[in-house]
Amino acid sequence: MRRIFSRLVPKRLRGNAVTIPVVRLSGAIMPSNSPMRQNLSLASVAGVIEKAFAVSEAPAVAIAINSPGGSPVQARLIYKRIRDLAEEKNKKVFVFVEDVAASGGYMIALAGDEIIADPSSIVGSIGVVSAGFGFQEMIKKIGVERRVHTAGQNKAILDPFQPEKKADVERLKALQLEIHEIFIDMVKARRGARLADDPELFTGLFWTGGRGLALGLVDGLGDMRSFLKERYGEKTRLALITQPRGLFGRKLGVFGSGLASPEFGASLASGATAGLLEAAEEQALWRRFGL
Repeated sequence: MRRIFSRLVPKRLRGNAVTIPVVRLSGAIMPSNSPMRQNLSLASVAGVIEKAFAVSEAPAVAIAINSPGGSPVQARLIYKRIRDLAEEKNKKVFVFVEDVAASGGYMIALAGDEIIADPSSIVGSIGVVSAGFGFQEMIKKIGVERRVHTAGQNKAILDPFQPEKKADVERLKALQLEIHEIFIDMVKARRGARLADDPELFTGLFWTGGRGLALGLVDGLGDMRSFLKERYGEKTRLALITQPRGLFGRKLGVFGSGLASPEFGASLASGATAGLLEAAEEQALWRRFGL
């Protein structure tokens, strides 16, 4: 009601209070979701980002980020959507790091015109990692024979149930180096002369917010509320932008959450299994940074 009343009052009579829309981006960056958990991907955050930039009178958008990384593709897509809207709407973007903005999380943070971190935040990890398991000895012990039939000699590279091949690893590393160069170019383009001349900057290491400030990875130390009030005045109001959600965090569609549909039970069952695997992967991402 207060917001509706405010819109009815002429702008010249509303005082000098500034409203800054706030978007929270929290979680591992993965291309898919399950009914049990919500990850960061362009599909999952595009709506809320666009709602924030649609607040016409706001001079800026604040983004709180808390992510250990994940998919470099989804991270770059989110980054690009933020930058495209910032230029289209002519708005500043301020990024505030919570516990961690590392790897893909830091890639998203690069969308900020200024990046503010807590002194104890973790930032950086500018690199590319791929991890997995080898099960070839295990299946031998339990008497399982692996059968793989392909059209194309490289179709089954890095199969976890077959011995690792040197040529396959070299191909993977070549891909990683290419993605790493893209990441490095993004950091240099966005941070420019603010970056310190440090040989370890792009090695995949990560640092606290305080050390990140010295390295030029962030622009300041502090919290969102204090920073924005100092920048736009004590009457500055923060407005969290959210999307309606149904059971298990599922986004509500035009006709509701879809609980009555016959497909929901099957989706929930398969999603629960996928969710357990994704949860393990997400926990591994967080634990890399001691979180």
